[in-house]
Amino acid sequence: MSKSFFIDTTICTACRGCQVACKQWHDLPAEKTKNRGTYENPADLSFITYKVVRMREQVIGGKLNWLFFPEQCRHCIEAPCLETAGDPGAIYRDEKTGAIIFTANTKRLNADEIIEACPYNIPRKAPDGTLAKCDMCLDRLENGLVPACVQTCPTGAMNFGDRDEMLALARKRLGEVKKKNPKAMLIDEDTVNVVYLVAYEPDLYCANAMASNIDFNITRQVALKRMLRPLTNITSRLL
Repeated sequence: MSKSFFIDTTICTACRGCQVACKQWHDLPAEKTKNRGTYENPADLSFITYKVVRMREQVIGGKLNWLFFPEQCRHCIEAPCLETAGDPGAIYRDEKTGAIIFTANTKRLNADEIIEACPYNIPRKAPDGTLAKCDMCLDRLENGLVPACVQTCPTGAMNFGDRDEMLALARKRLGEVKKKNPKAMLIDEDTVNVVYLVAYEPDLYCANAMASNIDFNITRQVALKRMLRPLTNITSRLL
């Protein structure tokens, strides 16, 4: 059975423990940053940063709210990056967990095509074109451990387990939150393995929180272009 995250943003305190744990487990270097007038740091995901806790100040119902969103790869059930790559040596799905895994062989792909195909704007590239993102801590899972971010979360905002169990937990929690915030919702729960619970409209939390905010026509065009490339190569050789 595939695995899923359930991330309850309503009890996230933006401690960034998950962000730090991700860095530590993957032995990733720190980002060089500067003061931007926000606690959110670094400013974005990168080849060496797989998770960033978004922090947004929003006025809702006449009151100031501080909304937090631990952004990471969603490990899509039908992953556009996987379909666009068409190269299992570079991007593949782990059958036991459902994790979408990028390897060093992504260097031989067209990085911009893969990034453009993602409806959540997640993959990032190194100067040599190699791509990276959250790998669901696959090495930990293979040794009976939960992802590092989940292990370190002090409030229980981050949860991980069998997909059916996580969806049941998410839907139960949604019912509780809706009593106070009727606009509460689960984001794209039928299409991803990282399910977020938000109390307000997703775009208040993060520009790419919800896939429906993205132009899927672009994703389809990139995937079609990738699929037709072998035929184009054959035609050019014949000519």
